[in-house]
Parts: sequence; C-alpha cells; structure tokens
Amino acid sequence: MTPHPQEPVILAFDTSAAHCAAAVLRGKTLLARRSEDMGRGQAERLVPLLDEVIKSAGLDWSDLSALAVGVGPGNFTGIRISVSTARGLALALEIPAIGISTFDAITKMATLPHLATVPAPQDRVYIAPQGAAPALVSMEEAHAIGLPLALPPAPADLVVAMARVARARLVAGAVLPPPVYPRRRCGPGPRRAPGDAAR
Repeated sequence: MTPHPQEPVILAFDTSAAHCAAAVLRGKTLLARRSEDMGRGQAERLVPLLDEVIKSAGLDWSDLSALAVGVGPGNFTGIRISVSTARGLALALEIPAIGISTFDAITKMATLPHLATVPAPQDRVYIAPQGAAPALVSMEEAHAIGLPLALPPAPADLVVAMARVARARLVAGAVLPPPVYPRRRCGPGPRRAPGDAAR
C-alpha cells in the first residue's frame, strides 16, 4: 500500500435512496464525483462506479485514506448494500470506514437553524430533532416542530457533504455505526431507533 498524502483522500458513497452516488475528496478539495439514478441494480453497479470515480480522480484504490458510507435513513436494501460494501473494502484496504447519516450531511450544508428531514413513503418523513433520537413522522408533525425543513441535496452533492463530515471525524477515530432505521413516532417524543448493524 502506498503512503497516504498529508491530506486524507476519502471515498464517499451512498445508495440509501433510488441512486448510486460516489465522490472522492483530498482534504477539502473535490477530485471527482458521479451519481446515477436507479431504483434497482445498485448491488451490481456500486463497485464498478466506485472504481470509475477513483480513476476519474487520477488515483488508485491504494491511495485512499478512508471510506465514508451513507447509513440512511432510507431504503433498507440500499443501505445494507453500501454498508456491507464498506465493511468489505475497509478490511481489504486496511482503512477506516466512517458511517455518515443523511441527517449529518444535511446539517453539514445548512447555514441556518433547521430540522434535518429525509422523505419517506406515504407522505411521511424521517426527522432528527436536536437532542432527540431520529423518528418517522407525518409531514404535519414535522412542520409542527416549528423549524424550516432541510431536505437532502442532490445525490452528487450529498456524497460530497458525507466526505466532508467524514474528514472532520477521521482524526477522532470514528468507526462505522449501525444503519439509521428510525421508528414511527409514538407518544410525546420520538422513540429510539433499533441498533440493527450488519454484523
């Protein structure tokens, strides 16, 4: 394995919704990114897309310092695809895999007070109120909190934000957390999501 440059090279990827997206950053500099809309076939497409993005950046797999992987919330199967791929690559490359929630990526890009919000089926949304566990609520409940709803950016921008969050956490020795599967809000406050890691 070749020595890593002083600025970490981070490969970020996400398949938590109907897309397959990846980006490579060296430090704060975006080197390459790619996003493809797809409802199916993410498992077959993800690794080839990662290889294409790495080569577009003029790099090799051995140049990577860390992986940033989207852990949701979102599509259960899509999240598992990314998480399992990240685990395998981290072992093979001997580099850390850092799990980044879509909520954290949204917050990284936000400049004003907001409620990080991810669309869910049946006119519901996943939310991450400050100081509380993520929850699945109706749009009406989300608006009732009284903060502007901040939605995920386009997938190509989402993975760039994930890489930047991962860079900040890399020095802290962060590791891959469980995927984010919020439960339906019940009672006066959101219920804690189950720790359902792929192990």
